[in-house]
Amino acid sequence: MLLFAATALEKMHAVPTKVWINIGLAVLILIATIILIRKAAEMNKVLLSVIVFVVVTVVGFNWVYSRNEPKFLTPLVEKIAPFFPSASKQAAKEKNAIPQ
Repeated sequence: MLLFAATALEKMHAVPTKVWINIGLAVLILIATIILIRKAAEMNKVLLSVIVFVVVTVVGFNWVYSRNEPKFLTPLVEKIAPFFPSASKQAAKEKNAIPQ
């Protein structure tokens, strides 16, 4: 049994430190998410709805402006992007602006 434990420990030492950091962060994010969901369940539903709306709106506008949305949302963002400003439109507008 001690031999198996030693080989497992050696294999764990071979794993890069970045992997352990990522695993630790994932566990912390999972714990924080569970705590936030439990707190949100106790919260006033109107306040929770307003907070969710603001967060979704800010993230959505960021995706439209920067065009860094997830791939599965690209068709949706392509349909609504012409109605909102974007970084590429802003850069083109600044490039064509007359210097004073």
